[in-house]
Amino acid sequence: MYSDKFYPLDQLVEKIQEEKKRHKTIALANGGFDLIHIGHVRYLREAAKVADILVLALNSDASLKKLKGDHRAILDQHNRITILSSFSFIDYITVFDELTVDNVLLTLTPNFHCKGSDYTPETVPERHTVRSYGGQIAIVGGAKVRSTSEIITHIRSLYL
Repeated sequence: MYSDKFYPLDQLVEKIQEEKKRHKTIALANGGFDLIHIGHVRYLREAAKVADILVLALNSDASLKKLKGDHRAILDQHNRITILSSFSFIDYITVFDELTVDNVLLTLTPNFHCKGSDYTPETVPERHTVRSYGGQIAIVGGAKVRSTSEIITHIRSLYL
């Protein structure tokens, strides 16, 4: 539909099961990636180094709106999928509507759930879910340098 890397979750589970049968390790990263910046690239590049396969669970437009407010998403999910599909270190992309990625984690049971450096293993919202199936938390991406919200605030200050 969007790219050869995108799969709805019910189809992606089959692909991930095939990868696991080939003894590949799976990492899952997630987020909105509403306005892609260097912090996103660092996070995803480092997440890809954690395992053989990197799955990106992308917040849908609806979930971004619920999480960030009525003015978001800036780039719709079709555009975000297309852009993120161009990253060679991302193997698969799926979209989720929920406020957390728990359902995706329980469906795919990746070896690693990767979160950015603004988290610690004890502050990752889905830590109990990951531990429930024997997965591990990986904090990746180096020091947090930017957020989409900060970039939006900066742009508004320049033009309003």
